[in-house]
Amino acid sequence: MSHAKNKVDWCLKKAERELEKDGKHRGLLKIKSSVEEARKHIEKAEHYLKATDYLKKGDFSDISASTIFYSMYHCLLAIAIKFGYESRNQECTFALISSLIEDNKIDFEKELLDKIASLDVEKNREKTSVEIREQYQYGTSFSIKDDIYKELFELAKKVISKTKIIIEE
Repeated sequence: MSHAKNKVDWCLKKAERELEKDGKHRGLLKIKSSVEEARKHIEKAEHYLKATDYLKKGDFSDISASTIFYSMYHCLLAIAIKFGYESRNQECTFALISSLIEDNKIDFEKELLDKIASLDVEKNREKTSVEIREQYQYGTSFSIKDDIYKELFELAKKVISKTKIIIEE
Protein backbone atom coordinates (compact mmCIF):
# COMPACT_ATOMS: atom_id res chain seq x y z
CA MET A 1 0.00 0.00 0.00
CA SER A 2 1.35 3.44 -0.93
CA HIS A 3 2.21 6.15 1.58
CA ALA A 4 -0.81 8.18 0.43
CA LYS A 5 -3.22 5.25 0.84
CA ASN A 6 -1.80 4.46 4.30
CA LYS A 7 -2.26 8.10 5.26
CA VAL A 8 -5.85 8.17 3.96
CA ASP A 9 -6.62 5.04 5.98
CA TRP A 10 -5.05 6.60 9.09
CA CYS A 11 -7.02 9.83 8.52
CA LEU A 12 -10.32 7.94 8.22
CA LYS A 13 -9.65 6.05 11.44
CA LYS A 14 -8.55 9.25 13.19
CA ALA A 15 -11.82 10.98 12.28
CA GLU A 16 -13.84 7.97 13.41
CA ARG A 17 -12.10 7.90 16.82
CA GLU A 18 -12.45 11.65 17.30
CA LEU A 19 -16.14 11.67 16.35
CA GLU A 20 -16.80 8.90 18.81
CA LYS A 21 -14.89 10.69 21.57
CA ASP A 22 -15.65 14.40 21.00
CA GLY A 23 -18.36 14.57 18.34
CA LYS A 24 -16.00 16.41 15.95
CA HIS A 25 -12.99 15.42 13.91
CA ARG A 26 -9.70 16.68 12.49
CA GLY A 27 -9.24 13.96 9.90
CA LEU A 28 -11.03 12.54 6.91
CA LEU A 29 -14.66 11.45 6.90
CA LYS A 30 -16.55 9.50 4.25
CA ILE A 31 -19.68 11.50 3.33
CA LYS A 32 -22.23 11.69 0.53
CA SER A 33 -20.70 13.09 -2.65
CA SER A 34 -21.91 16.60 -3.51
CA VAL A 35 -21.12 18.43 -6.72
CA GLU A 36 -23.08 21.41 -5.37
CA GLU A 37 -20.81 21.67 -2.30
CA ALA A 38 -17.77 21.17 -4.56
CA ARG A 39 -18.92 24.14 -6.66
CA LYS A 40 -19.14 26.26 -3.50
CA HIS A 41 -15.50 25.46 -2.78
CA ILE A 42 -14.62 26.57 -6.31
CA GLU A 43 -16.46 29.85 -5.67
CA LYS A 44 -14.43 30.26 -2.48
CA ALA A 45 -11.22 29.47 -4.39
CA GLU A 46 -12.02 32.17 -6.96
CA HIS A 47 -12.88 34.59 -4.15
CA TYR A 48 -9.48 33.95 -2.54
CA LEU A 49 -7.77 34.45 -5.91
CA LYS A 50 -9.49 37.84 -6.32
CA ALA A 51 -8.38 38.75 -2.81
CA THR A 52 -4.84 37.72 -3.72
CA ASP A 53 -4.80 40.16 -6.64
CA TYR A 54 -6.35 42.90 -4.49
CA LEU A 55 -3.72 42.43 -1.77
CA LYS A 56 -0.85 42.48 -4.29
CA LYS A 57 -2.12 45.72 -5.83
CA GLY A 58 -2.42 47.22 -2.34
CA ASP A 59 1.21 46.29 -1.53
CA PHE A 60 0.23 43.47 0.85
CA SER A 61 1.74 40.58 -1.10
CA ASP A 62 2.97 38.92 2.10
CA ILE A 63 -0.65 38.34 3.09
CA SER A 64 -1.48 37.16 -0.41
CA ALA A 65 0.77 34.12 0.18
CA SER A 66 -1.98 32.82 2.45
CA THR A 67 -4.89 33.70 0.18
CA ILE A 68 -3.25 32.11 -2.84
CA PHE A 69 -2.56 28.91 -0.91
CA TYR A 70 -6.15 28.74 0.36
CA SER A 71 -7.43 29.35 -3.15
CA MET A 72 -5.70 26.14 -4.20
CA TYR A 73 -6.62 24.31 -1.01
CA HIS A 74 -10.33 24.98 -1.56
CA CYS A 75 -9.93 23.32 -4.96
CA LEU A 76 -8.59 20.21 -3.26
CA LEU A 77 -11.52 20.30 -0.84
CA ALA A 78 -13.87 20.54 -3.84
CA ILE A 79 -12.34 17.40 -5.32
CA ALA A 80 -12.58 15.63 -1.96
CA ILE A 81 -16.29 16.42 -1.65
CA LYS A 82 -16.95 15.36 -5.24
CA PHE A 83 -15.52 11.96 -4.28
CA GLY A 84 -17.45 11.77 -1.00
CA TYR A 85 -14.95 12.96 1.61
CA GLU A 86 -14.92 15.73 4.17
CA SER A 87 -11.43 16.77 5.22
CA ARG A 88 -10.48 18.86 8.20
CA ASN A 89 -6.76 18.25 7.97
CA GLN A 90 -4.39 19.50 5.27
CA GLU A 91 -2.15 16.43 5.31
CA CYS A 92 -5.22 14.21 5.00
CA THR A 93 -6.46 16.28 2.06
CA PHE A 94 -3.10 16.07 0.30
CA ALA A 95 -2.95 12.29 0.87
CA LEU A 96 -6.50 11.83 -0.46
CA ILE A 97 -5.77 13.79 -3.63
CA SER A 98 -2.53 11.85 -4.10
CA SER A 99 -4.44 8.59 -3.70
CA LEU A 100 -7.06 9.68 -6.25
CA ILE A 101 -4.24 10.52 -8.68
CA GLU A 102 -2.59 7.11 -8.08
CA ASP A 103 -5.91 5.37 -8.79
CA ASN A 104 -6.39 7.41 -12.01
CA LYS A 105 -9.70 8.73 -10.66
CA ILE A 106 -8.75 12.32 -11.44
CA ASP A 107 -6.77 14.00 -14.19
CA PHE A 108 -4.53 16.02 -11.90
CA GLU A 109 -0.77 15.76 -12.29
CA LYS A 110 1.23 14.62 -9.26
CA GLU A 111 3.71 17.41 -10.06
CA LEU A 112 0.90 19.95 -9.70
CA LEU A 113 -0.02 18.57 -6.28
CA ASP A 114 3.66 18.59 -5.30
CA LYS A 115 3.85 22.32 -6.05
CA ILE A 116 1.02 22.87 -3.60
CA ALA A 117 2.33 20.55 -0.89
CA SER A 118 4.66 17.61 -1.11
CA LEU A 119 4.04 14.49 0.92
CA ASP A 120 7.58 13.30 0.24
CA VAL A 121 10.27 15.63 1.48
CA GLU A 122 12.96 15.84 -1.17
CA LYS A 123 16.22 17.73 -1.23
CA ASN A 124 16.95 20.25 -3.99
CA ARG A 125 13.34 20.92 -4.87
CA GLU A 126 11.28 24.07 -5.19
CA LYS A 127 9.41 25.34 -2.16
CA THR A 128 5.78 24.28 -2.01
CA SER A 129 3.00 26.82 -1.68
CA VAL A 130 2.56 25.62 1.93
CA GLU A 131 6.17 26.49 2.69
CA ILE A 132 5.88 29.88 0.98
CA ARG A 133 2.65 30.61 2.87
CA GLU A 134 4.30 29.71 6.17
CA GLN A 135 7.38 31.81 5.35
CA TYR A 136 5.31 34.94 4.72
CA GLN A 137 2.59 34.28 7.28
CA TYR A 138 4.95 33.66 10.19
CA GLY A 139 7.99 35.61 8.96
CA THR A 140 8.64 39.34 9.02
CA SER A 141 8.91 40.09 5.29
CA PHE A 142 6.27 42.41 3.81
CA SER A 143 6.40 41.37 0.16
CA ILE A 144 6.81 38.32 -2.04
CA LYS A 145 9.26 38.52 -4.92
CA ASP A 146 7.36 39.25 -8.13
CA ASP A 147 8.53 36.08 -9.89
CA ILE A 148 7.35 33.87 -7.01
CA TYR A 149 4.04 35.74 -6.82
CA LYS A 150 3.43 35.37 -10.57
CA GLU A 151 4.32 31.67 -10.49
CA LEU A 152 1.95 31.01 -7.57
CA PHE A 153 -0.86 33.07 -9.13
CA GLU A 154 -0.58 31.13 -12.41
CA LEU A 155 -0.44 27.87 -10.46
CA ALA A 156 -3.67 28.77 -8.64
CA LYS A 157 -5.41 29.63 -11.92
CA LYS A 158 -4.34 26.27 -13.36
CA VAL A 159 -5.52 24.40 -10.24
CA ILE A 160 -8.91 26.14 -10.37
CA SER A 161 -9.30 25.36 -14.06
CA LYS A 162 -8.42 21.66 -13.63
CA THR A 163 -10.68 21.36 -10.59
CA LYS A 164 -13.66 22.77 -12.46
CA ILE A 165 -13.25 20.05 -15.06
CA ILE A 166 -12.86 17.32 -12.43
CA ILE A 167 -15.95 18.24 -10.44
CA GLU A 168 -18.14 18.52 -13.53
CA GLU A 169 -17.09 15.14 -15.00
